[in-house]
Amino acid sequence: MGKSKVKVLVVGGTGYIGRRIVRASLAEGHETYVLQRAELALQIEKLQMLLSFKREGAHLIEASFSDHQSLVDAVKKVDVVISAISGVHIRSHSIGLQLNLIKAIKEAGNVKRFLPSEFGLDPARMGDALEPGRVTFEDKMAVRKAIEEANISFTYISANLFAGYFAGSLSQMGSFVPPREKVHIFGDGTLKAVFVDEEDVATYTIKSIDDPRTLNKTLYLRPPDNILSQSELIAIWESLIGKQLHKTYISPESFLETLKGLDYKLQVGIGHFYHIFYEGCLTNFDIGPNGQEASILYPQVNYTRMDHYLRIYV
Repeated sequence: MGKSKVKVLVVGGTGYIGRRIVRASLAEGHETYVLQRAELALQIEKLQMLLSFKREGAHLIEASFSDHQSLVDAVKKVDVVISAISGVHIRSHSIGLQLNLIKAIKEAGNVKRFLPSEFGLDPARMGDALEPGRVTFEDKMAVRKAIEEANISFTYISANLFAGYFAGSLSQMGSFVPPREKVHIFGDGTLKAVFVDEEDVATYTIKSIDDPRTLNKTLYLRPPDNILSQSELIAIWESLIGKQLHKTYISPESFLETLKGLDYKLQVGIGHFYHIFYEGCLTNFDIGPNGQEASILYPQVNYTRMDHYLRIYV
């Protein structure tokens, strides 16, 4: 494993996680293709990122979600397709566009594995999620259903919490930098979550693409040292800055009350906090026979611990 080089197409390669997946694929020496959509020609930062990938050895393929044949032609060039298109409502929610990609993969018939855009909570476990946040999981499950009905081989990546969003902020809402005076804690702050450096998300993802152990399975990213409660995360930060923060504990009732007053897009994203921090949905189950855990499969990956991750913010 890992010896043979794979031809990989990344869709959404200029996005938050996509750009890291492109670089991780290049770093592993895979022949890496990145989908270039026509509309990016007018988005100078994204275009320049694509050109920087090209300098690093990636191939750019022009195609569009609205042009079926262009997608078929693109996927015919590769063994593995990884989709990292945005699933964040605050920005642009494009999960449904993958249905076009699945049709193209089915027609092309050559793709050995498809990794759809997931990289968060496992949607298969979120059937009871709150409205309106459950739309994220329903959209992802519709994509899974289409993949499985088309009989396409897959790996689903459950990456839990991106450190940039959830660790750097100590899981506060409305900021991505850690507070230095006071902090909000959800419930009693003791339920465990899982925080993963985005670079590690990309590394584990690329390791899994030609691994028979992850074929038609969900890969959970649960690096053991990063399974932390919100209180433990805050304690790491306090030790780094050498002071105690003033703590306010938010009851589930008052959290849900606050949620009602927000606009729809914010309700979608922030609703997920409830399941993570009040229900412990990332760690309250065992990975069964349909899953694998990344740090067990790939012990050679020296993942970033959160005490190290948070140092940059000091």
